[in-house]
Amino acid sequence: MNKLKCAVLMLMTVVAAPVLAVGDAEAGKGKAAVCAACHGQDGNSPGGDFPSLAGQGAKYTLKQLRDYKSGARVNGIMQAQVAGLSDQDLADLAAFYAGQTAKGGSANPEYVELGERLYRGGNPDSGLAACAGCHSPTGEGLEAASFPALAGQHASYTETQLRAFRASGRGDLGAPAYRANDVEGDGLGMMQAVAAKMSDVEIRAVASYISGLGK
Repeated sequence: MNKLKCAVLMLMTVVAAPVLAVGDAEAGKGKAAVCAACHGQDGNSPGGDFPSLAGQGAKYTLKQLRDYKSGARVNGIMQAQVAGLSDQDLADLAAFYAGQTAKGGSANPEYVELGERLYRGGNPDSGLAACAGCHSPTGEGLEAASFPALAGQHASYTETQLRAFRASGRGDLGAPAYRANDVEGDGLGMMQAVAAKMSDVEIRAVASYISGLGK
């Protein structure tokens, strides 16, 4: 291939590449006013029915917002909220929440020992992977890989999400909610595969322990 053809192909690649919005946290602050009823003024939600977003990595939050808008992640309330927002709006919201400080929660003493053991070491007997490998020992997540921060999240919210991942991973037809995180939509995502190996007690213990990590 001659140099001219190479140059043309490179130019076509640049032109075809998607333009990714860069979030403006200050702009996001104003846009987040409508989100405050569920997620709190500063991203710390008032109850476990809705997740706290404060301190969450912008890359992860932006992906979830885009997934709601595309329908890749299903939630009637969120899909209605983002339907009229541009990608810049979504990026601004993600940047705003990333700059907020998570207040953290507390762990149920009954589940601390089991929750810590599962979070840090998994369950070798069932092949359950440790949560810390992707979400860090302190629950801060891994922004570069879009692995979310978990520390301080409401235990009831985390438990609901794990049950939804488990239902999807196991194909439980009677489950009230499903959540998938496979990249291509043609197989089990990481969280589906992990949660499919968890018992009710393990889910409850891990969710409780995660809440206490925020302190």
